[in-house]
Amino acid sequence: MKDKMTQENLDLSGKVAIVTGAGAGLGRAEARALASAGANIVLNDLPSAADEAAEELRGLGVEVRIAPGDVGERATADLMIAEAEKLGGVDIVVNNAGITRDRMIFNLADDEWDLVIKVHLRGHFLLTRNAASYWRSKSKAEGAPVYGRIVNTSSEAFLSGSPGQANYAAAKAGITALTLSAARGLSKIGVTANAICPRARTAMTEQVFAPDESGKTVDPFSADHVAPLVAYLASPAAERINGQLFVVYGGMVSLIAAPVVEQRFDATADTWSLGDLDQQLGGYFTDRDPSKCFAADSIMQLTI
Repeated sequence: MKDKMTQENLDLSGKVAIVTGAGAGLGRAEARALASAGANIVLNDLPSAADEAAEELRGLGVEVRIAPGDVGERATADLMIAEAEKLGGVDIVVNNAGITRDRMIFNLADDEWDLVIKVHLRGHFLLTRNAASYWRSKSKAEGAPVYGRIVNTSSEAFLSGSPGQANYAAAKAGITALTLSAARGLSKIGVTANAICPRARTAMTEQVFAPDESGKTVDPFSADHVAPLVAYLASPAAERINGQLFVVYGGMVSLIAAPVVEQRFDATADTWSLGDLDQQLGGYFTDRDPSKCFAADSIMQLTI
């Protein structure tokens, strides 16, 4: 009986999922995992980029619609919601689409900053906002909580402060904050929001990971290691998981803890003086490793 209930809690039959950047790579793997669990899918990617993926998913016996366009444009977010409603509604949102324009910050052009922020952070915002509006209206109309799942794509780049990716790291930090805000703001109406930091070999990350020489049956950086977590977080079984950040790759899922206070300093007078700050704050850092900063370097050492 318990096994039957577990399977029911993992079943996405009748649910409708929107996946951005789903024509290839991680997004396609995530869409495949959701479809394999029974969800009908709205695929987003640039025009014609998701056609092949759509045919593959239809072969799994689910309904598929395509909402082409730039995720950084409001019209694309509107189209994705409209296509999902044609399939019965919106239940799951997987924000995955992204690009990189890597340069050291002193060489980073205005348009390279703007484009990465637009596709990643604005793209996540637009679809999340539209879905949140849809769920809130539905909850008010029904007078009860609704079913809603948001899975956003962050990156360890924001945790490490990767020096050649100021635009990307900033966008991913923003996405994590957006996820937390959505998680807290939508939980009362039944919606959860979580973020993943995937290590996956895709067209966007092909310069990051060396060729697979692990000797394992499945490449540790295959998107197939990430997709099951996305399908799980989208399922009824994950209803108690909200506002969390996970690093995932190679058969490993790591739950990342929130930052903690390392040290507190209190002014000795009513307000701080420069001397007091130098004595307390400066004194604390005198013998502290200067390379140790807010970056979560220990997380980058996670291995399988």
